[in-house]
Amino acid sequence: MLSKRFDDKLTLIRTRLYPCTYAKSSKRYRVTLGVGGNIGDLIRRLEKLVLFFKRSPLCDLLQTGSILKNPPFGYTEQDDFYNSVMIVQTNLQPRAFLKYILNVERRFGRKRSFANAPRTLDIDMIFYEERKMNTKELTLPHPAWKDRASVVIPMAYL
Repeated sequence: MLSKRFDDKLTLIRTRLYPCTYAKSSKRYRVTLGVGGNIGDLIRRLEKLVLFFKRSPLCDLLQTGSILKNPPFGYTEQDDFYNSVMIVQTNLQPRAFLKYILNVERRFGRKRSFANAPRTLDIDMIFYEERKMNTKELTLPHPAWKDRASVVIPMAYL
């Protein structure tokens, strides 16, 4: 594992699986995911997430960005987050894919107690193709992606 400190708050981390490029896919839709968390051994959990997606019949993992260790926002009385981005391809439509990634979060121990609470794993859909969507369950593209170092910096390493 290699790390590079940007400043006193941001550290870029590279592992054997982040950043990385994987096989091509014949699945139809390209989706950019923001992934991260701040409970437990996040480097290990993010690496297990790569292996999980590589085995999944519902999506093909194409790329991962570097991991960024960064401070929390919103609720700030918690540990730093480790975040990255992934590009996957799927045949699922956005709502079905959202249901799938919420299930993946639960499999990795995610509990939703309050907004911006500490979490074992958070998976956000940043982009789904170039689709625009604004429903109670899902907004595409993710409304705050441009304002989050946790998305912008790892995306720069794709």
